[in-house]
Amino acid sequence: MTATPATVIQIAESVVAEINAGSFSKTNLSAQRLYVPNFDLEDMKELRVTVVPREVEYLPLDRASNKYHATIDVAVQKKFSKGDAKEIDPLVFFVEELADYFRLKRLNSFVAARCIKVENSVLYSSEHWTQFNQFTSLLSLTFELAK
Repeated sequence: MTATPATVIQIAESVVAEINAGSFSKTNLSAQRLYVPNFDLEDMKELRVTVVPREVEYLPLDRASNKYHATIDVAVQKKFSKGDAKEIDPLVFFVEELADYFRLKRLNSFVAARCIKVENSVLYSSEHWTQFNQFTSLLSLTFELAK
């Protein structure tokens, strides 16, 4: 008997599927779900999109069910050579495309979950920029469902 994955995992997997199937300015995407994104700098020459389940909040809805909030982080990372606007602006635009795509979206493979909040709290990591010549942006998506 195969156990059903935790709800937060089902949502994260659905986010991966949506990104991989989506039509965005960046093509040939291969988003993946990880718990701890840990890549060598050599691996960062290609665009990396990593989906990480981050947080779950259970709020009482009624006596028998909860309102469930799952926060999923989407990291967009790529090593750059110059770090000028020509190189970075398309990455910032791609992050914005993802934000627009998920805003109020119901997931195709998990329609019970609807994205109620999109936050780009880290437009780019200045630490990764200066230490690794790497663009790292973090998008946080909060999905809600009754459970």
